[in-house]
Amino acid sequence: MLLIADLFIINAQERDIDFYIGHAKENSPLINQAENEKKIVSLDLQQMNRILYKPEINVISGFTFSPIITRDDNTRSFHLVSEGATDYIGHDLALTDGGQYQALVSMRQPLLSGSKYRAYVNKADISHQINENNITLTIHELEQVVGYQYLLCIRSLKESENSLSLIRNLKAQYELIQKLVENGVYKQTDLMLMQIELENYNLEYKGYKAEYISNLYDLNLICGISDTIVARLQDVDFKINPKTVVKSMFLAGFKLDSLNILSDQAVNELKYKPQLDLIADAGLNAAYLPYPRRLGLSAGLALTWNIFDGHQKNIQREKSTVNLQTLEFRKSNFMTQNEISRNKILNQINSVKERIMLNEMQTDKYKHLAEAYSKELSLGEASIMDFKNLLKDIAAKNQELLQLRMEKQFFINSYNYLNF
Repeated sequence: MLLIADLFIINAQERDIDFYIGHAKENSPLINQAENEKKIVSLDLQQMNRILYKPEINVISGFTFSPIITRDDNTRSFHLVSEGATDYIGHDLALTDGGQYQALVSMRQPLLSGSKYRAYVNKADISHQINENNITLTIHELEQVVGYQYLLCIRSLKESENSLSLIRNLKAQYELIQKLVENGVYKQTDLMLMQIELENYNLEYKGYKAEYISNLYDLNLICGISDTIVARLQDVDFKINPKTVVKSMFLAGFKLDSLNILSDQAVNELKYKPQLDLIADAGLNAAYLPYPRRLGLSAGLALTWNIFDGHQKNIQREKSTVNLQTLEFRKSNFMTQNEISRNKILNQINSVKERIMLNEMQTDKYKHLAEAYSKELSLGEASIMDFKNLLKDIAAKNQELLQLRMEKQFFINSYNYLNF
């Protein structure tokens, strides 16, 4: 049993936190989506370039027949196309011309589109920056989430290592007591008590081992790692990042969102600018029966200019102003909460540091006491029950010190996430 425990701790494949962060970034759906959205933004800009600068060419064809029944010369006859009837039954020839026959190639070429295209370029540039910022923030969040789960694994691993160390120590004392029992120094019940305690610590170790494997699977789940290797994680020691003074990536997101609102407003107001198009067509365009001599072409200019739509432009501007005000309020609220949270965590870190120092001093005292008890035990002068209780106290103190050290790491991980 103890051999298996040793193999679990020592002979496993080692991995560090960078390994897991790398896989988390590679397998992140949010990063993949943001990367694809950057491609969509580029394609949208290419499409708008084609719309504003390239001609649109269409084929237009249509045939409309307006047959009549003539009653000229007191005779009734059906005519698919009128040949100048004056007394007839059917649609008014003044309206239908007897029919319409079109087979045209038409072209529309937008003119003077430079200012409009610049608005779309600005919109695309801001969208690109937003996606880049989203990728940066997603990576930062992944580092925090992976770091948190990684620390859970490290804590379980250290708990199992502490438990294993206690088992080895107790096993050595058990073997010593066994010899002293044979020499009549201690009773058989003392040996049985040590054996039961050894089994209890072994069960505790198995619990920590199972917890470590469970946490490791959760870490693999977060990072998109499908293998089932029970890797040994390298220890990690997070340090507090320097205080952010000039530039915060969180605040950059608010700035980009405000620029995006303004760019949307600029694009929306493009419909109020005059649109000048060159139009042309060539082909057949005739009334009555089509003839080859009706083949021809035409060209001209088309001007579209929205000069009044019920003051919708002003309403849209007011909506943009309200959205900017909302964004500014959210930014101010975020900055306040972020500062409060960071100060709170810094205070917690300082408190934990003090408690760690006190617990380290107590741990050293327990270590010297344990050495003294071991000497007395080898001489048959110590109570087995007292020694067993001392081991429990030492285990509890080691566990408390471990929890405090890990708690400090969790706090630093949270602080570094906020201080970005």
